[in-house]
Amino acid sequence: MTEGLRERKKREMRRRLSDTAARLFLRHGFDAFRVADVAEACGVSEKTVFNYFPTKESLVLDQLETTMSALRAGLADSSVPPVRAALRILDAELTAITAGVAASGDPGSAIADYRRFGALIASTPSLRAYQSDTMDRFVTVAAEVLAERAGLGPDDPEPQIAAAALLGLWRVQFQSLRRHLATTSDPAKLHDEVTTDVQRAARLIEDGLTSSWPS
Repeated sequence: MTEGLRERKKREMRRRLSDTAARLFLRHGFDAFRVADVAEACGVSEKTVFNYFPTKESLVLDQLETTMSALRAGLADSSVPPVRAALRILDAELTAITAGVAASGDPGSAIADYRRFGALIASTPSLRAYQSDTMDRFVTVAAEVLAERAGLGPDDPEPQIAAAALLGLWRVQFQSLRRHLATTSDPAKLHDEVTTDVQRAARLIEDGLTSSWPS
């Protein structure tokens, strides 16, 4: 029980730090806000922030590490086909976004903030580089897990191409979100439209992986 409480408090602090960084990022841009500003706003030391986040970029893009953990755990479950595991993670991430929009009380404003957040990332070279590097890590992790499932080496062609194909679904979801956020402020409609796009993409790779990938 004590360990569970400690872990819960750590998760809450991590979320608080990341949410505070996101607000400062939206308000001032990446270069203008400091890690020290986040620490001060949360009532902790700058060292505490770096205990949770090794870089300023990881503080802003905290969700990527959550995705990494979910990807590693989801693909390791040999009872679930790889595409299905990826779709579950993507749906959980999409649901978190649309639920946040719905709970905001002002979907239009929440969507505007989300779009601005994406635009700021796109205009910040260090964040784009961090995002790109992390996507490469995703492919590496996925290849390692899939290779272990199949009794292959992570550098073998099969896990490499399977991992690259699966991670392509994240790009599809990101692009679909950006496109549909420009046309709707209805969270339920947004969820349905993005899900449809991702499932269309998944069908292109699902038959090949399901029929050839060892379970």
